[in-house]
Amino acid sequence: MQPKKSFLYPITRRNFLASSARAGAGMLAASLLSGSRSLRAAQATAAKEEPVRATITVDAEVALHRIDPNIYGSFVEHIGRCVYGGMYEEGSPLADEEGFRKDVLAAARDWGVPILRWPGGDFASNYHWEDGIGPKASRPRKYNAAWYEEESNHFGTDEFISYCRKLGAEPYICINAGSGTPEEAANWVEYCNGTGDTHYANLRRKYGHAEPYNVRYWGLGNEVYGIWQIGHMNAEDYAKFALETGKWMKWVDPTIKLVACGLGGAAGAADRANWNRTVLEKLINVADYVSLHDYEGTDDYYDLLGTLRRVEDRIRMVNAAIELTDPARGKDLILAESLPEVKTKRRIEIAVDEWNVWYRKRDIWRRDIPNPVEEKYNLRDALWVASVLNLFQRMGQTVTLANQSQMVNVVGAIFTSKEGLFLQTIYFPMKLYCRECGPLYLASRVSSPTFSSKTCKDMPFLDVSATQDEDKKQIALVVVNRHESKPIAADIDIRGAKIANAATLFEINGASPGTENSFAQPNNVKIEKSEFRNAGARFTYTLPAHSVTLLKLRSA
Repeated sequence: MQPKKSFLYPITRRNFLASSARAGAGMLAASLLSGSRSLRAAQATAAKEEPVRATITVDAEVALHRIDPNIYGSFVEHIGRCVYGGMYEEGSPLADEEGFRKDVLAAARDWGVPILRWPGGDFASNYHWEDGIGPKASRPRKYNAAWYEEESNHFGTDEFISYCRKLGAEPYICINAGSGTPEEAANWVEYCNGTGDTHYANLRRKYGHAEPYNVRYWGLGNEVYGIWQIGHMNAEDYAKFALETGKWMKWVDPTIKLVACGLGGAAGAADRANWNRTVLEKLINVADYVSLHDYEGTDDYYDLLGTLRRVEDRIRMVNAAIELTDPARGKDLILAESLPEVKTKRRIEIAVDEWNVWYRKRDIWRRDIPNPVEEKYNLRDALWVASVLNLFQRMGQTVTLANQSQMVNVVGAIFTSKEGLFLQTIYFPMKLYCRECGPLYLASRVSSPTFSSKTCKDMPFLDVSATQDEDKKQIALVVVNRHESKPIAADIDIRGAKIANAATLFEINGASPGTENSFAQPNNVKIEKSEFRNAGARFTYTLPAHSVTLLKLRSA
């Protein structure tokens, strides 16, 4: 199937920022076709057609690897209405005693966000953490040079940790690798995790936090490869800085996990390979993860879904750099003696700690437009997000940490006003996978008709992932039907297990791929839950067009 002609936006975020973008005007009109009545009517019409056929096979006895729940994480940055006016709004009747929006917090809890990255993003590259601690009245009000805003510093380290505790998420802090220093980063670790009678540990106690925060995850800077970044460096200079910073931070707390700044899609293949090899060879005995950022955006249905192949290729490229890096390098580092655990450290893994659809409806460089980084998402975007999560599950031996960018308002899954919020379409696959998928990834195969577009060739319409719980009593079979207009009848074969006839069915769908949620119509796209009573070891299920389906299969 040949998609319509469209303009493809470059992969890098700042290239997005530097270019104006278009979003199909028809999406807004499509969102008005709301409610279960119109959805069921559309499905009934499709059901009259002869469905496309496919087969799905799952081997319940072959668990290929374990999925890290941190792949369902999120990200908040000091940009636009993400922090201020999103998750944190002082004086709002919707906020609690600490200024946290209770409705946003409840939605994030319902999602089940396991890990939250902060404070950036580009903002991190000029953020000095000591500006954001102590009495709020005495914190300096500064200029946010990354995003042309004023920064009150009322939301700082202590507020972030408190938010994560209320959310039930692991905190993940990205240090300032732009205008910051290795000492500043090490002091931040001491403030958060220090237990001794030292200055920064005592400063935390002075401000009312006697117990250490035990922040495990720390990023060694953000996108320093980009000319748009404050403190931009080449690979060699960054590797030197990150090595000195990382070893100092681990001398303060050897238990922390460090994420090195990797290069995903911001340059040509040769540049990406050279950057990652240079950084990894220097940091192989310090870093635990290497990062990758990926944003995609086009208003063509099949072009957008086809970009999944590009995302996969870029993950594989970073993984190849990891495998080609010689672990014996850096043996002369003093780290080998001072941090004995590096000798048995696990293989370095991938953190896709920024990813999403980003159409760029407005030009970010214009300062006269309020909230220029806010997007409205539709059902097609939710299918893309679900396909990315399937990809992360498939590559779970390599991708063990991921943060969808961002949690609220700014390219956000949650969208607020002063009076309330609604959940964008992309929120629902994040919640569904986080809540319903198991930790064991099962071997599976799919035979499906394919589509081609400018971004891919011969991509299956059906995208499948199968997981199992620890007790091996339930299988979560999740299938994305990426066909724009046709249902697909899948013959499903679960091998190596006795499956009960009764199963639980979850579905994300809408009247059309362009359907959006809004304040006026918040339920156009949501998770529909029902019972399915025709399951078993072998059965057929017809997957509606443009849908995400999760079948929770139980052992007989």
